[in-house]
Amino acid sequence: MDDKGSLAKVDAGALSREQQEKLRQFKIKTRIDNEKYLKSHPEVDVLIGDFLRDVLLKRPANIYEFAADHFTDPNLHATIASKMEGNSHVQ
Repeated sequence: MDDKGSLAKVDAGALSREQQEKLRQFKIKTRIDNEKYLKSHPEVDVLIGDFLRDVLLKRPANIYEFAADHFTDPNLHATIASKMEGNSHVQ
């Protein structure tokens, strides 16, 4: 039998147990940091939700152009601020 596909062969690119644990801890910390950031910036949720709603309603043929137009709209800040005010009593 050929050993080339054998699991017994050492994978030089594999992480050691210590490296795996460090990676796991890094992933956990990153996720916690991301969640803290998103909780402290609720406008991100409104901004993304507004964009997705428009995409699904309008179903643009060129999503890249649509996204560029959406996020460079000079009224975007006011639109999101208005929606944030409207959501403040819901939260």
